[in-house]
Amino acid sequence: MFENFQVPQNLIPSDPRFGVGPSLIPIEAVEALAKSGTKLLGTSHRQMPVRNLVKELQDDIRAYFKLPEDYEVVLGNGGATFFFDMIGLGLVEKSSLHFVCGEFSDKWYRSHKNIPWINAQEMRVDFGEGINPVELDGHDVICCTLNETSTGVQLSQIPKLRNPDTLMVVDATSGAGQIKVDFKNIDVYYFSPQKVFAADGGLYIAIMSPKAVERALRIEKDNSRFIPVSMKFSHAIENSRCNQTYNTPSIANIFLMNEQVKLMNKMGEDKVIAEAKRKAHLMYSWAEEKSYLSPYIKNPEFRSQAVITIDVDPKYKVDDLTKVLRAQNVVVDIDGYRKLGRNQFRIALFHNVTYENLEKLTKIISLAIERPS
Repeated sequence: MFENFQVPQNLIPSDPRFGVGPSLIPIEAVEALAKSGTKLLGTSHRQMPVRNLVKELQDDIRAYFKLPEDYEVVLGNGGATFFFDMIGLGLVEKSSLHFVCGEFSDKWYRSHKNIPWINAQEMRVDFGEGINPVELDGHDVICCTLNETSTGVQLSQIPKLRNPDTLMVVDATSGAGQIKVDFKNIDVYYFSPQKVFAADGGLYIAIMSPKAVERALRIEKDNSRFIPVSMKFSHAIENSRCNQTYNTPSIANIFLMNEQVKLMNKMGEDKVIAEAKRKAHLMYSWAEEKSYLSPYIKNPEFRSQAVITIDVDPKYKVDDLTKVLRAQNVVVDIDGYRKLGRNQFRIALFHNVTYENLEKLTKIISLAIERPS
């Protein structure tokens, strides 16, 4: 159906990357990395040039989110999926409660379910539906996902916990930077940089409250459970306080993320979020306007302003269109999440994906579907 479709020259986006992870890394950031020459890449991460870079990133994150003074910015290798296990092993005392609405929130739940000495419980909705976390007695950690990358569901609220001994832990991987939260309601807010923060995977950033730091260090000191050395919070916290990671990091990744945070700090979080909402309005309006499209997330309360998922009439095969667009290197990585098995687009609304390019994307897809056979 789409094999003869050619994107008109005037509709070609300035950048073909619309994927939700890894996301669009600006060419300017890559060029800046190259200009660092012999100062960073291939040098010791224990020495001041790299430690100064890590400190700058930590300070930039603190400034962007306007963090409470006593919260810590902790970095480590492994990414958010690795951090799932760290939380279960090193932060949960007896029981974690998980709010599951997609593949990644489910993956987090299953990682805790496999730890024999804690009780992991779930509250689940069908994929495509949203569920906000609530506090229930009997759980010392509440686990929720700010933006479910697989489905495009976004939390609409994170409550303040009543029990001072319970931790609110938030996986913010594909929403951090574009979804406003109140950090006073959150004890651990963690993410990987390959989404809004325009870097690669393999790194986690965890913003931790004093209560969370105290819990992690106390569990380790108790020494009643096995925690692999690379997953010990004490190592991550102590090294981060020295502007380092416990084991050797990808310096390039830290550099790229810092370039993005500096860029976003020039606008400020409020303006970044306003632009994200403007892009979301464009895309959801288009999906509702076209008879052959519909937003996968039916309830507007839970529609993401970072990742949009759009169902397509089965008459028009998304896989066929995405292959043609990729072959022309005009649009890449807008396929739906594979495990959902739906005929749909999944499109990033991340900071570096411009409004103008999203407009062109809507026109390309509409033209491809509506043109005469």
